[in-house]
Amino acid sequence: MPDLAIELKKNKKIYFASDFHLGLSSIPRQYEIEREHKVIRWLDSIENDAQAIFLVGDIFDFWYEYRHAVPKGHVRFLGKIANLADRGIEVVFFTGNHDLWMFRYFQEELGIEVHHRPVELKVSDKTFMVGHGDGLGPGDRLYKILKKIFTNKAAQWLFRWLHPDIGIELAKRWSKSSRIRKTGLDEKFLGEKEYLIQYCRKREREKHRDYYVFGHRHMSLDFKLTENSRYINLGEWVNHFTYGEFNGRSFALRSFQDNL
Repeated sequence: MPDLAIELKKNKKIYFASDFHLGLSSIPRQYEIEREHKVIRWLDSIENDAQAIFLVGDIFDFWYEYRHAVPKGHVRFLGKIANLADRGIEVVFFTGNHDLWMFRYFQEELGIEVHHRPVELKVSDKTFMVGHGDGLGPGDRLYKILKKIFTNKAAQWLFRWLHPDIGIELAKRWSKSSRIRKTGLDEKFLGEKEYLIQYCRKREREKHRDYYVFGHRHMSLDFKLTENSRYINLGEWVNHFTYGEFNGRSFALRSFQDNL
C-alpha cells in the first residue's frame, strides 16, 4: 500500500519543487526578499489547477523549532502555504538536510503534514517514490554520520537549551559551506556515479515505480532508469527556479522565469 494516494481530478495537476533555501544569509538581503516573492508568485500561478503541491526538502536554508520559537522571517511564504491549505489544496512538506529539525509546528499551525523520509505515492494509476534525497545510496559517509547525530533525540534536546540567538547563529555559520551559496555555478552531473541514480536503480529492482522524484542535487534532471521508470531531480530556486508538473499522464520539468 502507498503511504499517500491521490485520485487526480479532471484538469488538475500535482506540482513538485525543492531547494528554495529561503533565508540564505550570504547573498544580499534585497535579493533574498525578491526570491521569496518569486516563490509566492509561482504558487499564485499554479494554485488554480493544483490539486497537491509537494515541497521536497531544503525549503529553508535553516529551520529549528524551539518549544516556543521558530526562526524569524518567511512570513509571506508561510502565509501563502497556509492559504493554499485553507483552500483545500494538499500541501506536503519533506525535510531536507538544511531543515531536518522540523517537528510539529507545520502540522499544528498550518495543518500541513511533514515527512522525514521518502514516501510511496500513487497518483491515479502512476506510482512514485518522493523524498529529498540526502543520505541515500552509497557513499557520503560523513554526512550519514552527521545526520545520525543531528536526528538523535538527545542531541536535539541539548541544542534546544541554547538560546535561539546563539543556536540559529551557529547553524547559519555551519550552513555557509552549502553548495547552493556558490551562485551561478551549476552542479556537475556524474552519470551512473550519481548516488541517487544508484539508489533508484536498486529500489527499482526491488519494486517498480514509474517515477523517482528527489531534490538535493541542485540540478534539474530527467533520467531514464528503465523503459518505463524515470529518475527526476527537481533542481533549485537560487539560480534556475525549476519545478516538476504531473498532469496524470506525464511528468514535465519546467522553469519559472518571470522577472526577479
